[in-house]
Amino acid sequence: MSDTAQKPAAGDLAQIFEPIREDLDAVEREFHRHIQSRVALIPEMGRYIQKSGGKRVRPAVLLMASRLSGYTGERAVLYASVVEFIHTATLVHDDIIDGADLRRGRLAVHSRWGNDITVLLGDYLYIKSMALALTYDSLEIIRELCDVTLRMIEGELYQLTKAGDVDITEEEHFEIIRRKTAFLFGGCAQIGGMLGAVSAEEETALRDYGFNLGIAFQLVDDLLDYTADQVALGKPIGADLREGKVTLPVILLLQRGGDEAGRLIRSVVAERTVTPEQWREILRLLHEHRVTQLAYDRAVEYAERAKACLAAFPPSPEKDALAALPDYVLSRDR
Repeated sequence: MSDTAQKPAAGDLAQIFEPIREDLDAVEREFHRHIQSRVALIPEMGRYIQKSGGKRVRPAVLLMASRLSGYTGERAVLYASVVEFIHTATLVHDDIIDGADLRRGRLAVHSRWGNDITVLLGDYLYIKSMALALTYDSLEIIRELCDVTLRMIEGELYQLTKAGDVDITEEEHFEIIRRKTAFLFGGCAQIGGMLGAVSAEEETALRDYGFNLGIAFQLVDDLLDYTADQVALGKPIGADLREGKVTLPVILLLQRGGDEAGRLIRSVVAERTVTPEQWREILRLLHEHRVTQLAYDRAVEYAERAKACLAAFPPSPEKDALAALPDYVLSRDR
């Protein structure tokens, strides 16, 4: 993350997911099957989204948590597919809200098909997710999925109220992270536990594992906007700041960089653009004040909290995979 930041050695994601490889493949097939419609545009857009990549971390967490909890039935794949529908719906809506032209190095869905069609696709995906969840009569899981989805939408709305707010506090920023990202990760792990035969304490431990993993994931994601290669990242450099998103690296820089950093950041956020010279200066200040290291250290804290939650479970390949995932998150470069 910086000249001094030490990334952990992390396994390849395919290696981490190996215990659930067949189930993840089944999730892909379920997504493709349920995106079918007599309206040809819907499967066309669905295929485009599938081919855009994505690491499928959220459904993988649910699948591994269910295995860890002793569950081996078919419902895990179904609920993992539900989670992927929900996550995809939030992505297509978020890209419209953010005005993001690229997603993972390709044209965002709304850039190719337009905002009106893409809004409706997101709505379709949300409703499809709940229709899938209703395949089984499990009110507790459906309630959890609805609660997580509402929190994510609240997080997006709250983030919009804070767009362009250079004086946003750390706590306000973390509230956005909790709602937009962490609750879904936590819900994935908790639903895995709900499918299996775990105690209330173990279910809580799984939820807390996912929640802390989600915060670490988002902190790294925010940091990559300032440290990653543009081609690897798949979006233009400085995208967050140009969209008025003041994330942890900038919050820390404003705390430590004095008037020089304050004037520069306020100018970029106000103008919603950043020149190459301004960007170089921002990167210089981040390095000078060790901000990237400090932000990375915060991600490490939450990754370690996530791993500590797994102490409640006996050794297993699924536990090893879940324990390896936080280190993978910390090692991301895209």
